[in-house]
This record gives sequence, structure tokens and C-alpha cells, in this order.
Amino acid sequence: MRVAIFASADDAAARTAELIAAEIASLAAPAAIAFPTGRTPVAVYDRLAARAAEGGLSFGRVLPFMLDEYAGLPPDHPASFNAFLRRHLFDRIGIAARREGLIRGDAADPEAEALRYEAEIARAGGFALCFLGIGDNGHIAFNEPGSSLGSRSRLRRLTRTTMAANAGEQDGAGTVPDHAVTVGIGTILESRKIVLLATGAAKADAVARMIEGPVTAMCPASALQLHPRVRVVLDQAAAARLRRSEDYADPA
Repeated sequence: MRVAIFASADDAAARTAELIAAEIASLAAPAAIAFPTGRTPVAVYDRLAARAAEGGLSFGRVLPFMLDEYAGLPPDHPASFNAFLRRHLFDRIGIAARREGLIRGDAADPEAEALRYEAEIARAGGFALCFLGIGDNGHIAFNEPGSSLGSRSRLRRLTRTTMAANAGEQDGAGTVPDHAVTVGIGTILESRKIVLLATGAAKADAVARMIEGPVTAMCPASALQLHPRVRVVLDQAAAARLRRSEDYADPA
């Protein structure tokens, strides 16, 4: 892991946008990139959309993929992750929603939808880049504590902790669903590159366990220690519980 700590969440988001933009600009052929939802990546998406609007970044070779979706929500539901990504990124950069890269939360058989989605990721050649956030309990995508480190896309029950944390992101759309279809940890670890952004004091414990703790299913993000090309971008608040923060001086 290469860890970079910045003074503010804004600085961390700016650096993350630079890393993602550089990867997109370097694509020589169409390639799959996985995008997360949640409050943290919005500042990154604002910067990427601004670059695209200015003509400084083309998404023409990007095959966009989701990381997860609430079970039971149709794509046009305001609380769906389909709608979130269209609102905050895809519609702003001119990427058409591709069926291959979208999880249907309202699929009649969510487990079959997960298998279809895993096959679509493989058909695209895996993720060239996987952009991640981290949950307060250490989850990545919706791989909750206890998830197998070799897991594949599947239907997963959400913890009460995650449901409570996500309740504020429902846009007044009601109760958070208790299941989701999520890309698996094993699938994430096959990405060619991974960039994870974490900001805010609420993420400090999970970040410390991810970077300095043991690799364990009880902190799914700790599995990223096993990947050779991971960039972790933090603000000071998210890095507050790292014991070796002085060693993480990577500005790049």
C-alpha cells in the first residue's frame, strides 16, 4: 500500500481525482473502471466532471461499473446507486448507462443477477481501476465484516451499523434496504489498480485496521494489504489513529 495523508478532505479529494484522471488518460483501449457511491467520492466526481466539461479529460474509453446496489430498488429509484452515479457522475461526463456495468437491484432473482454481473466484469477483462471508499466498520463495496476474502459478486445482508450510516444518504426516500448485491472481495483484489479515499474522523478506526491491523475478514478492507498496487488517500482526520503516520509521507 502507498499511503498519502493530506491536511484536508478537499486536498485528499483533489489528489484522488488526479490519480483517477491519470489512469483514465492512460487507457489505450476500452477498460472497466469501478465507481463507488456515498458522500466521500462526491468531491472527486465534481472534479472529474469539471475536467471533462473543460475538455481536459475524455471518458470515451471508460467502461463504467458499479460496486453495489440495494436489493429491491429499481434503477430510477432516487435512493438507488444507479441513480446516484447518474446524478453525480455519469450524466455529467456523458457516459451512457451500460447494462453490462449496472446492477439491477429490482432483479427478480438477486443471486442470479449477481452471477450475471460477475460474468460481465470478467467479460470486460476485470477492473483496470477500482475506486473504493471504506465503511465505518471496514467494509469495501458492501462486503460486510465476516465476508470471505475470496468472495465474488453476490447478495449480501447489510449490518445494522451500515444501514444506520447510510440512512442519511437516502434523499428522504425511506428505510435503507437490508440486502444488497455487491462485488466480492476476491473480484476487487483482481483489479489491476486500486485507489481508496477515506476522509473524516468517523473512518479513522477502520483506516487504522485496514492499513496496520491484521488481514482479517472482520475488517474486509484489510484484504487490500494483499494487493500489489493500492493507493490510499487520507485526510488528517481519517489518519488520526495510525500508529506510524509519520512513515506515510507519500505525496503521490
